[in-house]
Amino acid sequence: MESRMLGLSGLRSSAIGLGCMGMSHAYGEPGDRREMTDLLAAAVDMGYTMFDTAEAYGTDNNPHDNEELLGEALKPYRGRIVLATKFGLTIDNENETGSHVLVPDSSPRAIREAVEGSLRRLRTDYIDLYYQHRIDPKIEPEIVAEVMGELIKEGKILHWGISETTEDYLRRAHKVCPVTAVQNRYSMMARWNENLFPALEELGIGLVAFSPLANGLLTNQYSASSTFDAKTDYRASMPQFQADSFERNKRLFELIDRLAEKHHATPSQISLAWMLCKKSWIVPIPGTRRISRLKENAGAVDIRLSVEELGYIDKALSEMPMSEVFGGSKVKS
Repeated sequence: MESRMLGLSGLRSSAIGLGCMGMSHAYGEPGDRREMTDLLAAAVDMGYTMFDTAEAYGTDNNPHDNEELLGEALKPYRGRIVLATKFGLTIDNENETGSHVLVPDSSPRAIREAVEGSLRRLRTDYIDLYYQHRIDPKIEPEIVAEVMGELIKEGKILHWGISETTEDYLRRAHKVCPVTAVQNRYSMMARWNENLFPALEELGIGLVAFSPLANGLLTNQYSASSTFDAKTDYRASMPQFQADSFERNKRLFELIDRLAEKHHATPSQISLAWMLCKKSWIVPIPGTRRISRLKENAGAVDIRLSVEELGYIDKALSEMPMSEVFGGSKVKS
């Protein structure tokens, strides 16, 4: 797979990364450990180098399951990959169904504790890309950035980023310790973060796009009759998976299908190619538990959409009706 640079940072990643959360968390019962280990090895063989996790991605029995999975499975490939994880969130009501409330804590003490835990679980001496998972309103961005600078000097992290940031917060943090990447929700159904693009371009910061397939809706594998376990699967309460949303999103599906037919591609590949072709510093990180999907997603890199096509798609997306899309778990203020 081809690679690309995340902004001006010097951090190179495969053009498409792998979001690993769903192997442990939020999409039904956790995946089989052996199968997920084999899938991660297959991803490395296919050329994936960016693997994304967080200390908060876990199960009812193990709140840090995902980091432990990656630490064990990817240890043989450590020198060939980019490990990205996150700090700064705890789950307030993790045993309840539906969207969960997240409690931010980015105090220096909490960051120090988090990084040591992540290093241990990931079985590594350093983290390639360390994100602040969500903004903590109690802690100024300059304080977080100072701690990141210290961790970089100590060699515990190589780069840092911010997830779901605002432009003001990003600029203030970047002045203290340069930010490598922003990880924000971005898809054909979630374009509100495009307002950050001028600042990212100006500052030389990359965008790692999570939920680039709208939590799987844009794979064209679901219908109004699809059901999900409300106890273990966040999709049960996501607006884009409610039965009436499929009619509301009909024009979106038709647009993607037409483009897929034209480019001899799948709907997923078109959705990913759309953002890959917009900016050279965007790296989407779709998640999957299936090797066939890994191959399919990787194939998006070979699809080239012209500037004219991108303009046509953006105009169509702006004008067509579509359902709401999941905007993320609630963060406690």
